[in-house]
Amino acid sequence: MVAFAVCLFAATIVSSWYDGYYKEKNAMEKIDYSSGIERISDAGDYVKEETKGKSLSIKDTQNITKIVKSAEGHTSNNTTVKIYLTDIHGKILYKSSNAKETELNIQQIIKKASEYRNEYNNSTIIDTDNGITKKRVVLNKVQEYVDIDGINFSDGDAYLIITGMPQAKTTYVRPSGSPMSVLQGLVAFIALFYFLTSKKMRYIEKISEGLLQIAKSNLDYSIEIQGKDELSKLADNINSMAKELKRRIEGERNAEKTKGELITNVSHDLRTPLTSIKGYLALVKDRKYKDENELCDFINIAYSKSEKLEVLINDLFEYTKLSNKGITLNLQYISLNELLEQLIEELYVICEESNVVINKGLWNKKILAKVDGDKIARVFENLLMNAIRYVPKPGEINVSLWNENEYIMVSVENKCENIDETQLEKIFDRFYRADESRSESTGGSGLGLAISKSIVELHGGRIWAEIKNENIVFYVKLMNNTM
Repeated sequence: MVAFAVCLFAATIVSSWYDGYYKEKNAMEKIDYSSGIERISDAGDYVKEETKGKSLSIKDTQNITKIVKSAEGHTSNNTTVKIYLTDIHGKILYKSSNAKETELNIQQIIKKASEYRNEYNNSTIIDTDNGITKKRVVLNKVQEYVDIDGINFSDGDAYLIITGMPQAKTTYVRPSGSPMSVLQGLVAFIALFYFLTSKKMRYIEKISEGLLQIAKSNLDYSIEIQGKDELSKLADNINSMAKELKRRIEGERNAEKTKGELITNVSHDLRTPLTSIKGYLALVKDRKYKDENELCDFINIAYSKSEKLEVLINDLFEYTKLSNKGITLNLQYISLNELLEQLIEELYVICEESNVVINKGLWNKKILAKVDGDKIARVFENLLMNAIRYVPKPGEINVSLWNENEYIMVSVENKCENIDETQLEKIFDRFYRADESRSESTGGSGLGLAISKSIVELHGGRIWAEIKNENIVFYVKLMNNTM
């Protein structure tokens, strides 16, 4: 819009300049009688105006003589101007001071007035100067002005006759204009508009090329940002769109990849216990056992495998609900001190069997948190069970609880062998085990830490792991809603 307005303004200036130049170049010198004729005509108009509607008698010598004398003042000292008042036969009743005639030929006066009027009309031209229209009378020769008109008096009619030589002055008559001025303005508009917009047009072509590249799935293509106008905003929006498309496509690819991995992992983890169950049940069905004791062993193994299968299915179902935000938290204030002590006490038998000792940190001060008790208990239980499974036997597990500004911190620390930073980054992925052989010797579904992470994040907290010396430490960070 600004470019258009500037070009229109410039085109108007160019057109006006050329129009003025054309008029000045083609101006013609003429002898103008229009102002002189106007002054003579004013004398007659004055007499008509002063006698109109006043019921003057044609014999009122004093007033009429006064009117005629005053009319002489409108001739601007033009001594050739004569004013006559005659009867219908041409006898002069009143006249201006410079008139010597005593009688006029009315027919001849009427003829001269008619001829002069025709000459006047033919010699009148319209002159346009700087946008102002003027009427000019340009005569080929000096010609006496003659005008005759009737005047009504209360006791009779008379003729008003005005004659005189109009004064001339030199003037320049300019033409009305040239169509070329419009053409010049149009050329100036197009040239300036092209000059101002050519850079923008090239930029539009770049944007178009960028869109074409993006349409060809080249989402890494970036359009160069030039300036701070609407086109630069458009280019920036296109770049943002390409980045967002790339992010979404990569997200969909990752989701598809994750979906494939999930199916593969689930299939593997379900197939292993299911194969064992089918195998032992087939032995029972085909009576391939030696005695009742071996039969009981087969049944117990199949039952144990079915329990592991149930745990895996339940964990998978819970993880799916947590990932899809399909769980509503039942938030209430609970004491994390008491919750951790209760969990440690419940795991006492398993610790005894595994030759593991759990050491509690000093948490004399009662620490309350607004959480879903069952879900948070599942988090700490998963961390403790994970530590019991993987700590070298005999081993120790250290559990700590403390306040840190507006957060509540819980840590579970145990000695861990053969784990590096790369493994640490994947430890919260579903179905990931540090044991790459995926051996079931340590138990677990491979979903415990992934479930714990989802639960903590649902509470607005954070969970992560760090390696300190030869120990691995899991941290849980929850909001302290009691502050």
